[in-house]
Amino acid sequence: MTDTDLHALLSIARQAADAGAAVLTERDAVALAGQPLDGSGHGITTKSSDSDFVTDFDRRAEEAVRSVISHHRPHDVISGEEYGTTEVSDPSGYRWSIDPLDGTTNFVRGIVYYGTSVGVQAPNGEWVVGVVVAPALQKQWWALKGEGAWTARTGSDPVRLAGPKGNLGSGLLATGFGYDPARKAQQVATVAALNEHFGNIRRLGAAALDICMVAEGAQDAYAEYGIQEHDWAGGAVVAEEAGVDVYRPVSADGTNRPDWCLVGDIGISPTDLNPAPQG
Repeated sequence: MTDTDLHALLSIARQAADAGAAVLTERDAVALAGQPLDGSGHGITTKSSDSDFVTDFDRRAEEAVRSVISHHRPHDVISGEEYGTTEVSDPSGYRWSIDPLDGTTNFVRGIVYYGTSVGVQAPNGEWVVGVVVAPALQKQWWALKGEGAWTARTGSDPVRLAGPKGNLGSGLLATGFGYDPARKAQQVATVAALNEHFGNIRRLGAAALDICMVAEGAQDAYAEYGIQEHDWAGGAVVAEEAGVDVYRPVSADGTNRPDWCLVGDIGISPTDLNPAPQG
């Protein structure tokens, strides 16, 4: 693919992420910031546990993201959190991994850390485009392979990202925890050991935003076990293009084939992470 085509992909990805985020902004019309949504009219259900929410906003946001991509790229495969992987005729080899609402629990409860994430994988397996939009923060991050990563708030000029600075001893380690109690207990133990290298820990509840905040240096590293591909696909490109080391899980399936997603310097070699959570 030519440079011009890659720029076209980035443009489509930004349009798609904006379309998903536009659906999420409707939340302000039904609940004030800081107030949880109720179940009426918002289709709130659960998936893997009582605290693993999915809402009508998740579904409608994914439909909006998919609509933009399919309009411009009808022969690209799309993998999404709510509707799975859609097959296409005469596939181009490009695949989009989308999370229409990363941070659903935050969204439901009126916490502002949530957003829409879009990542693009080329036929050779490389991740080449990443976009994350956080509508409640009025902020977005984007990156194109080989051309750097950027962020901007609504109405402001873009700023190029260069990753975290300073030493880990005063730094922040970002993480998250799964819904399964046994896995969560193992994650807590491992992250507690990692915290010895950092000043403190943050758990904001949205992997894509966590990863982008490492890219911009607001946080120093991110480590989480068992997340899905759509959680890290967009943000990982942003971090990599900001010059941050990224370890992507081997499998897209974080439930049945869990692995660590690591962004930045975690203070030890990734191979020394022990004990590794099981299940």
